[in-house]
Amino acid sequence: MHFSRLTRWSSIAVLLVAAQYFLFAQSGYKQTKPLDLANMDTTVSPCQDFYRFSNGGWLDRNPVPPAYSNWGSMSELTERNNEILHTILDEAAAKTNLKKGSIYQLVGDFYASGMDTVRIDEEGVKPLAAEFAKLNRIKTAADLQGALVRFHLAITNPLFQTSSQQDFKNSDEVIVSIDQSGLTLPDRDYYLDESDRFKTIRKEYHDYMVKMFILLGDDKAAAEKNAKTVMTIETRLAKASMEREQLRDPHAVYHKMSVGELKRLAPAFNWQRYLLDMNLRVKDLNVSQPEFIKEVNAMLKSVPIKEWKTYLRWQLADETAPFLSQRFVDTRFAFHGTVLNGQKVLQPRWKRVLQTVDNLVGEALGQMYTERTFTPQAKERALTMVKNLQAAFRERLASLSWMSEATRAKALEKIDAFDLKIGYPDKWKSYDGVSIDRQSYVQNVLRTTEFETRRQLAKVGKPVDRTEWFMTPPTVNAYYNPLMNEIVFPAGILQPPFFDPNADDAVNYGGMGAVIGHEITHGFDDQGRQFDAKGNLTDWWTKEDGERFEQLAKIVEEQFSGYVAIDTLKVNGKFTLGENIADLGGLAIAYHALQKVLDQKPMLQKIDGFTPQQRFFFAWGQMWRRNYTPQNLRQRLVVDPHSPSQFRSNGPLSNMKEFFDAFGCGAKAAMVRPAELQVKIW
Repeated sequence: MHFSRLTRWSSIAVLLVAAQYFLFAQSGYKQTKPLDLANMDTTVSPCQDFYRFSNGGWLDRNPVPPAYSNWGSMSELTERNNEILHTILDEAAAKTNLKKGSIYQLVGDFYASGMDTVRIDEEGVKPLAAEFAKLNRIKTAADLQGALVRFHLAITNPLFQTSSQQDFKNSDEVIVSIDQSGLTLPDRDYYLDESDRFKTIRKEYHDYMVKMFILLGDDKAAAEKNAKTVMTIETRLAKASMEREQLRDPHAVYHKMSVGELKRLAPAFNWQRYLLDMNLRVKDLNVSQPEFIKEVNAMLKSVPIKEWKTYLRWQLADETAPFLSQRFVDTRFAFHGTVLNGQKVLQPRWKRVLQTVDNLVGEALGQMYTERTFTPQAKERALTMVKNLQAAFRERLASLSWMSEATRAKALEKIDAFDLKIGYPDKWKSYDGVSIDRQSYVQNVLRTTEFETRRQLAKVGKPVDRTEWFMTPPTVNAYYNPLMNEIVFPAGILQPPFFDPNADDAVNYGGMGAVIGHEITHGFDDQGRQFDAKGNLTDWWTKEDGERFEQLAKIVEEQFSGYVAIDTLKVNGKFTLGENIADLGGLAIAYHALQKVLDQKPMLQKIDGFTPQQRFFFAWGQMWRRNYTPQNLRQRLVVDPHSPSQFRSNGPLSNMKEFFDAFGCGAKAAMVRPAELQVKIW
């Protein structure tokens, strides 16, 4: 299952929201031990391969389950979190007399509609009959444009994506953003790379499209022709798409222009009409990739209407297949799940429907979730820890030898201006006006998607709502948003075992402390450092300090580019740079904060034979235990801005003298980078 194209936030904002910790929240269920010595492989020296030393026993005992593409400590925790949500959803769905529009009715009816497999299988594609009929009626360019409006509001983002975002250079304003979109495969490389791997995937993609078109009623010949049409269109869009490394550069994706300038850039499209139909009355907007929009313009002039109809028909079928009858679900899974990710079987239906409900009405579900799992006391404890990490970062800033006083003053201003969001929003989203019932699962998906799209677009031209969250409370994740200059930790990540009041400080700081430090560091990584304390894209660095930062970042890039992940495929050090800097900084900040705590407790003894310093690093290493299917790992190397887990574990450690000292690693140990290559940025 994937929901990226159903997410209505700006794709650029999402690219800048940079932490993908898949962690967990739970209450009342069996917990993972904060530090489990049974996971270790003591036949390996910690100075040789700390990831294997920390996790080898677990890695050998825990192959990827058939329904998953990867499996790790965070997956285990997510599973227990899902048990809580499953109970909530079952209870809500069992009640059929709830007040219309209440959060319990919305969540319960949505879940019940997705679990009604008898109705879903009987109806097949019938719930989408009106959508396909609209596509069949397209005859003119104006008809095509009207269809795009419907898609962009409620279905997916063919050709391009329209969203709201804070203005990069005036973060108090919300503007419209037009971004590249329209691909079904995960990345442009899947269409353009001529290696055997990608050629095979393209062949499998073609076969998948043929099967899906046949399910829609086409004969084999028509299905083959339609698949070729879609591939031709998507390949042209891929060629015009900006590379993922470029997308990380905020200057490269900021091109503010008037609507008139956009019309001159792409005159084949009636932008004035389109914006009005999207209920957007604006004078200017951001066109993230002007060259891409130029190609869209050329395609609108050269691609026949009949072929656009085929493309839209495909986009509709592929996007909605997870919510249709089992034949559609299985056909889609065979490609997206198995070919691309190596999953052998579908996850249980309740988990897939749960993901849909959380994705589309997550703050309704989140209210029910936090009532059971996140107390005010837990929120206060988490806030204290975040502030301790913030103070540690501040101290480290004050002692950086490579930074001038002028830049340091601005950096201190930025860290002091951080907004902290803990657990759940102070103000919940309202779902007034959205219609959810038990009649049609896919129609519930379309209605809630359109509701959220319109909510997001309605922000344009209004003051920025700095209370808004971009993750739901049950989400086992965290993020930094440079446009808000905020760090956000949903309730899903702020409970045992990653933050456990019963665990020793070393384990808490090596786990949750490093997560918090990671998010703080994102404000000062290669992307985040380009935004000031108010969230504006501006250069607040002296020229010399900027150059010194780039030199240090280059060492990190080269370090991770040297890691071979699978076969001969290496980590993309440039693409993963921000996350690698955040891991390196987050670990160092957390260790600094732990030392401050330990200074107040000088008589601390060893636990299980390990010092507090060693337990800190164990907590870090065991957080990253994970096995991947080969298919999933190969895909991640293309589309994931995070390095694979073993390199997230070992990479930062190989730069830390504190780690070498904790385990007595000599200068020639495998875990110790040459002194001239060891890097400390933050």
